[in-house]
Amino acid sequence: MRILHTMLRVRDLDKALHFYTDVLGMKLIRKHDYESGRFTLAFVGYGEEKDNTVLELTHNWDTDDYEMGDAFGHIAIAVEDVYEACEKIRQAGGKVTREPGPMKHGTTVLAFVEDPDGYKIELLEDRHNK
Repeated sequence: MRILHTMLRVRDLDKALHFYTDVLGMKLIRKHDYESGRFTLAFVGYGEEKDNTVLELTHNWDTDDYEMGDAFGHIAIAVEDVYEACEKIRQAGGKVTREPGPMKHGTTVLAFVEDPDGYKIELLEDRHNK
């Protein structure tokens, strides 16, 4: 068994795709419109679905907004250098909401960025590849 994907509802699919592909460097794996259901599914990730967990971006055509709620926390992405990743994200128009640095009460280097819908993405320095 393995986790296949996490689904996020997005208000503007074009903005979300720009963020996840151009700002975070994921690739669009597949996208399909479901006209009878009036929604589009787009799958993005850092590798093929057969080998990686991906994100499913769901755009409901007739819904303009969603309430974020307080149960969902964040998506975590391993990066080689958190400081460099944040600088690249800023240069690409992304929003850094927690500057890079050690976590409170620990030494793990992390930062947080936010996608166009307000979902938080934690960037964690990947110690396994150092």
